[in-house]
Amino acid sequence: MTKKLTEQKSEEGVTPAMERQDGKLEEEKVFKDPVHRYIHVRDELIWELIGTKEFQRLRRIRQLGTTFLTFHGAEHTRFNHSLGVYEVMRRMVENLEKKGAWDEEERLVCLASALLHDVGHGPFSHSFEKVFHMDHEKWTREIILGDTEINQVLRQMSPDVPEKVADVIAKTYDNKLLVSLISSQIDADRMDYLLRDAFYTGVSYGQFDMERILRVMRPEEDQAVFKHSGMHAVEDYIMSRYQMYWQVYFHPVTRSAEVILSKILHRARELLAENYPFKITPIHFKSMFNGEVTLKDYLKLDESIILYYFQAWEEEDDPILSDLCQRFMNRRLFKYVECNPSKQMLIWPELQQLFKKIGLNPDYYLVIDSSSDLPYDFYRPGEKDERLPIHLLMPDGRLRELSRESDVVEAISGKKRTDHKLYFPEDFLSDQTTFAKEKQKILSLLTNQEG
Repeated sequence: MTKKLTEQKSEEGVTPAMERQDGKLEEEKVFKDPVHRYIHVRDELIWELIGTKEFQRLRRIRQLGTTFLTFHGAEHTRFNHSLGVYEVMRRMVENLEKKGAWDEEERLVCLASALLHDVGHGPFSHSFEKVFHMDHEKWTREIILGDTEINQVLRQMSPDVPEKVADVIAKTYDNKLLVSLISSQIDADRMDYLLRDAFYTGVSYGQFDMERILRVMRPEEDQAVFKHSGMHAVEDYIMSRYQMYWQVYFHPVTRSAEVILSKILHRARELLAENYPFKITPIHFKSMFNGEVTLKDYLKLDESIILYYFQAWEEEDDPILSDLCQRFMNRRLFKYVECNPSKQMLIWPELQQLFKKIGLNPDYYLVIDSSSDLPYDFYRPGEKDERLPIHLLMPDGRLRELSRESDVVEAISGKKRTDHKLYFPEDFLSDQTTFAKEKQKILSLLTNQEG
């Protein structure tokens, strides 16, 4: 029986990365996975990275933030997703290796980058980032390069490996093919999250033929391309992504929960700045609120910590913080109406005044939220956030941009869709025992927003 690597700890608490000359485990490790069936780990480096405390922290961060309040099955974590991205990448590498795409060290850098690409995510992910103006990719690089178990494991392979993995995450690595497999319009990250999120939310939109896409993938100097014969599988992937964004990721109920989550954190920051006497002081947030957060502080945060404070703050004396926390914890979310930006500009001052008159702070109870997505884009050199297009490998060896061959993709290429919602507490407005006239006026103005 192979002795578990986790029992072979060094003095620093991290297993030596290269105990075997070939860097392989004596026995393959397998994770049972509902999406890919099995996730195979054959390299000691990958196994040890999974065992680090920074990677294990991802078990305590949901993949889809507040989406569990809309789709009750969406309880899966960044840990699940990161293993899935690794597995998709492992299959990509296995296919491309046969075509001489790279050497052994490049292979391990690629697999490690796939595994660690989300290790810098904070609790509730993108909602958390917006409040604190943070970038999870920046934190991912800091974890990889900082005083962490992950850094120790990577350095035991080679002193320059942490820098290489960080460069892949930053999209500055010399091997552009490798970067494209992790971050492009069709990559291991997107393939896993579409399939995984569709599975856990119980929808069919995110399904596509990943096996077919991997079979028709071919390496080029700067990116992977796809045989023309596999175009329909790629089309299906693009449309699946489009549908998932509008049916799941931008679901208005999820966005309502995100609005409340954001407002709770804003309120806590405001109260802390005013020296409000918290019953439960947000010690975990202090460095984040004052902009002096350290890597150690950041790694202490996960969703169990956030929810502990939210539950405790239900009993706070501040009525806004207490109400918002009760709403989030008990799923009493804000109502929403479609918002016409041009109309909103005309009535916004009046709405704010009416909210103040009935005792509701519009900064916390009247919120515009906008979502937008560009499902596929062709190459726009020099533009901000330019995207490398997906190329098809034609039978005669030429490369053709996908939308020039696919009528389906051409129909949505370069077309950014934006959706605006106005969120408010309908329950407060429905109680017309006080300020009935003003509340009726508010409801009338909000109803007119939908026109």
